[in-house]
Amino acid sequence: MRLRGVIVHDAVMTTMDDRTETDREAELVAWARALGKQISGHARRHDIDGTFVDEAYRVMRDEGYLALAVPAELGGHGATIRQTAMAQRELARHCASSALASSMHHHVVLFTGWRFRRGLPGAEATLRRVAGEGIVLLSTGGADFTTPRGTAEAVDGGYRVSGRKVFVSQAPVGDVMSTMFAFDDPAVGERRVLNLAVPTAADGVRIVQTWDAHGMRGTGSHDVELTDVFVPADKVLANRPYGVVDAPLQAIISIAFPVITAVYLGVAESARDHAVAAVAGSTTGDDLSVQRMVGLMDHKLHTCVWALEGALNVVGDDPTPSHECVAAVMSAKRTVALEGVEICDLAMDVAGGRSFSRTSPIEQCVRDVRGARFHPFTPEETLLHAGRVALGRDPSVI
Repeated sequence: MRLRGVIVHDAVMTTMDDRTETDREAELVAWARALGKQISGHARRHDIDGTFVDEAYRVMRDEGYLALAVPAELGGHGATIRQTAMAQRELARHCASSALASSMHHHVVLFTGWRFRRGLPGAEATLRRVAGEGIVLLSTGGADFTTPRGTAEAVDGGYRVSGRKVFVSQAPVGDVMSTMFAFDDPAVGERRVLNLAVPTAADGVRIVQTWDAHGMRGTGSHDVELTDVFVPADKVLANRPYGVVDAPLQAIISIAFPVITAVYLGVAESARDHAVAAVAGSTTGDDLSVQRMVGLMDHKLHTCVWALEGALNVVGDDPTPSHECVAAVMSAKRTVALEGVEICDLAMDVAGGRSFSRTSPIEQCVRDVRGARFHPFTPEETLLHAGRVALGRDPSVI
């Protein structure tokens, strides 16, 4: 299946205007499933070797999937936040590393679309490049968040930035990095955060191959070192307060984390399905304790699905920044992060000793799902933030 302005499946061509949102979601999920089947054969090797899922990116670029969330009027497929999340959830069932890595691209595209709808500078040009050239957008926000690594210094025409960014997923194929640097602004007498767009080909940018992780081993989440890199003033996307979850960051969180959370939900669903398939046709499936564990997996999965659905309902297609929206999204992420681990562990118990082998897809799910808790907010920070929102205390500092 290939989508380039139209959806093609079962020998039927349907324009975007002829379909309901539900139809569009189903078609986009089917597209992700078809792509997933193409890339799944490489997933195990990349997990074992700890190498980047480069075949997946060739497929996604060739098929136009990198433009999934680019607005249709700019040459993309116009997927909403929800539709992007559901497509990535499906992709994760086939290759978790490909899904998580590309989610870092998709959420930057979605936020750039949010900026485009508000007429903010640079957004349209970036989106057209994603659709037309297939460029890959990187993000360092997960590790930088409110207190970014590195510093910026004002110079003629822009800034000089230096620092080392960590956990930069898709680093081997990234073209433009959406990143943040601390800046001591003499005009206001305080430390600020500059959000910047930096080409990875710029002088002074170097990828340091550090990624050798417990799970999500194919994401290529290496360090990126920037040394005295010049960033023109027109590439400054925002000038924000330091150490604060302010309105722009609230919007980013509300857009990014449903997509990221959906990936981990897909991992948990994959583990469940592999476990059920392993015992359904055998006498092991007659064991009452096994039946109970399968029931418990499904119970926990229902909870995760409902949490994500609820968060997506709060977020909508074009979220207004708010801490209430952030709290809903982070609550869903916390639920999936904690329950996902238990679901994958239960899957291992259901399937038995065979799932302890590195040849088992469940074993990989057990490792991959554990990455969820390391994205901000942590599970405990989520509770603290939600409590501050509920009690009317300042939730902007976590």
